[in-house]
Amino acid sequence: MKRILLCTLIVAALPALAQVSANPNAKVDPKNNKVSRPVVEKPKQKLMTRDELRACLVRFDKNETDAKDIKAAQAADAEERAAVLKLKDELTQAGQGLSSNATEIKAERETLIKDQEGLKAQIAKMERADAEKVLNDYKARAAAHDARIEAFNKSKTKYDADAKGFETRIEAYNASSKALQARTEAHLDEVDDWKAECSNKPYDEADEIAVRKELGLNKK
Repeated sequence: MKRILLCTLIVAALPALAQVSANPNAKVDPKNNKVSRPVVEKPKQKLMTRDELRACLVRFDKNETDAKDIKAAQAADAEERAAVLKLKDELTQAGQGLSSNATEIKAERETLIKDQEGLKAQIAKMERADAEKVLNDYKARAAAHDARIEAFNKSKTKYDADAKGFETRIEAYNASSKALQARTEAHLDEVDDWKAECSNKPYDEADEIAVRKELGLNKK
């Protein structure tokens, strides 16, 4: 089951050391010196050793650092996802524009071919000046058509390169996102393990002070 990483880790406070209490109402029989209501002592809780406490504190500090790093990585992942989706939309629009342009160029070319077929007969019936004018007009249209084809081919080449780059970027994003998800799951498992092995276990406060000083950790 997928889980969402919390921004900060929630660590249950460790309880205070177990206290020993006596019955204030206990009475002593003066004849046999026996206690009619014996002193009741709560069983002593087993404290973590200093080594165990040290291991728990080190793991806690690492979990907090990992949580911050993962949060930053998730922000970067979301930013890259947004950029990739934007690029996808741009490529889609560019592809649609190229397709529409190609259809127009094809229709324009068919018109030029049709006009060329009747051009010779048309010119034969005209005066020289008029014939030259019609011929020059056709040549200008043909030249503009060739320029349009050249521009289309350049745009198509750029689009193909952009599309290839997009595919590479998508593959990289998917791999990175998958790795981040695995890292997040592993971190959450480690937090669960820490809670099971370290949370709510009593320790000596003097040991905590000594260990934190030894490790250079500030008290949370």
